[in-house]
Amino acid sequence: MNPKYTVLDTFSGAGGLSEGFFQQGFKFVSHIEKDDRARASLETRAIYHALKNSNHEDIYRDYISGNLNRDEFLQKFKDLELPPAGLLLGEVTEINENPMMEKIQEHLKVMDSDSVDVIIGGPPCQAYSLAGRSRDPNGMKSDPRNYLYKHYLAFINKFEPKLFVFENVPGLISAKKGSIYTNLHHEVEKLGYKTEARILNAKNFSVLQERKRIIFIGWKKEYDFSYPLFPEKPPEEFHVSDILKDLPSLQPGEGTDDPVDYKIPFSDASRYLKKFNIRKQEDKLIQHKARIHNPQDRNIYKLVISKWNQDKKRLKYTDLPSELQSHNRKDVFLDRFKVVDMNGCSHSVVAHIAKDGHHFIHPDIEQIRSLTVREVARIQSFPDNYKFEGPRTSQYSQIGNAVPPLMAKGIAIEIEKMLKEIL
Repeated sequence: MNPKYTVLDTFSGAGGLSEGFFQQGFKFVSHIEKDDRARASLETRAIYHALKNSNHEDIYRDYISGNLNRDEFLQKFKDLELPPAGLLLGEVTEINENPMMEKIQEHLKVMDSDSVDVIIGGPPCQAYSLAGRSRDPNGMKSDPRNYLYKHYLAFINKFEPKLFVFENVPGLISAKKGSIYTNLHHEVEKLGYKTEARILNAKNFSVLQERKRIIFIGWKKEYDFSYPLFPEKPPEEFHVSDILKDLPSLQPGEGTDDPVDYKIPFSDASRYLKKFNIRKQEDKLIQHKARIHNPQDRNIYKLVISKWNQDKKRLKYTDLPSELQSHNRKDVFLDRFKVVDMNGCSHSVVAHIAKDGHHFIHPDIEQIRSLTVREVARIQSFPDNYKFEGPRTSQYSQIGNAVPPLMAKGIAIEIEKMLKEIL
């Protein structure tokens, strides 16, 4: 493994961006995330990597297989007295910003590190997203989340990393008439950094999903760097079918969060799952439980699945039979029911899936249901042994808000190359 560069992870969520850097061998100073359940998922994953690196992965497998409860799992990790897996902190506010920075500095000393090499993260995107602004009468102009990026800048100012990665939705460019995008560039420059931003698509990083994100990469002005050359075309040999066909078929309400066998053995699993380490030989399937759907929704699902599979056309809400149209508004959100494309890339996974599965319908006409947590996690490129904590609605939100780990790893690879030039 290459030297482990230090990372400060802000607005971490459940750890999608972190996972890519973990896989590339970076070590984390701290993860900052306000949501308790997402932070618990991230803690679980950070401990997994610590156990794996110390040849104690069996403890993690005992946990996700149900042989250990969470308290027992955390205690076993504590008893090993391994190096910390990264300090976990809660919400950053104006009041606790400085105390939080002091804790991070203390943790750097515990790690025997004297600096932060990279800061990564991106504040919650709801205030910047076009969908969020369309739903808010004031266009999210007064939403305080517009200014969370200032905390990110404060951490850059305090810890002076060599590089930083700032991720968000493309809507950030036009948020508040472009003032946030312009101000971000201006403030970073005042701190002594050059930064460039590009809109990147996750599918070009082998993620089986159309998912565009704006990725800022910045570096200290004294470094002779330029924005990395990321792939611009997706690999064409893989499709969503590669991540669904080995999973047990389910009817609404069927399945379990507990470990079960896959439908087909590892030897017959798709090349995609093996190549990108989504599924491993020792894995058991977890968190594959289908939602319960009412009869009307199932009737709608059946229609939209049939239309998509037969004609590759998506039914608008107003195309449904009148007896299936129960919403009064017929002029907005007409694409509220959408089937995942089995023979291509999925459309973008979003946190709204926590509220209902209408936008993420399984393409199998024999199942007539929305996607499970594990199916959505696979579309996001999370490994099968990635356990999401909390109730199912929270698990969906965590996945929908995450950076796909395969995309994150692609970014981490380029960041590592840049660091090698100066360290």
